Amino acid sequence: MLLLLGSIIFTSWLTLSFKLLEKFRISSFQAIVFNYWTCVLTGSLVNGDHPFRPYIISEDWFKWALIMGVFFIIIFNIVALTAQRIGVAVASVANKLSLVIPFMVSIFLYNEKATSLKILGVVIALAAVILTCWPHEQNSNNKKNTWKNIFILPLILFFGSGLLDTIIKYVEQAYLTDLNKNDFIVTSFAVAGFIGLLIFAFRVVKGYEKFDYRSIIAGLAIGIPNFFSIWCLIKVLKIYSNNSSAIIPINNMGIVLFSTLCAYLFFKEKLSAKNWWGVALSLLAISFIALG
Repeated sequence: MLLLLGSIIFTSWLTLSFKLLEKFRISSFQAIVFNYWTCVLTGSLVNGDHPFRPYIISEDWFKWALIMGVFFIIIFNIVALTAQRIGVAVASVANKLSLVIPFMVSIFLYNEKATSLKILGVVIALAAVILTCWPHEQNSNNKKNTWKNIFILPLILFFGSGLLDTIIKYVEQAYLTDLNKNDFIVTSFAVAGFIGLLIFAFRVVKGYEKFDYRSIIAGLAIGIPNFFSIWCLIKVLKIYSNNSSAIIPINNMGIVLFSTLCAYLFFKEKLSAKNWWGVALSLLAISFIALG
């Protein structure tokens, strides 16, 4: 139970932290880049080994680690933009309800059973994303929050996270074992870190961005919880291996609820009645998918 609670709190912190970066005017992109190098360092210390070994390139899963690294840095930046421009609740719901995409893919690729309750959960999930993103009067009067801006980021986040989860599930079933799983995760973090560092160096050289030493501190504050959010979830899934189909939805429900309440209490995020209905429906949708 403590490991599951740790996964919920650490993952929620990742989304909430972007509101703090906005408050202190720290570059989200720079923080994300240093976050991934923090994940690599933390993972190497915890696992007692590092991914920078020549034979890693010849591993069957290495090409998937490259793809994962690209997805990691893109999705994390979209999470940051969504949390800062629209809200933590929207970012959490769009991110965590994306579980419906790997579920739908599993029906076609892995012949998993699609019960009526799970299908109903998918339909409710789509409605939940729309209602959570629905602008209330205060937001709709803001010129920056046009309908296009309000829905485009959550939709990209929803489908992007869903595709990422689908890739993770495929790689886990096709290539990963208990012996190489940690190498795969840390290598994916390293790829994201390399890509981010190259983009950051280019932007600095071109004069588009200036280095802010505070982003290193922010990267540490985000990266350590980022690694342990995954570490805790993997441990929980191993402990409850016979009930993993229920653990992930429960974990996602906890993240949506905890992050939304924290955003409401600490950042005074205002949600309309429709938005709260969206959050409630997201919990219902995850429950149906888990129980179905």
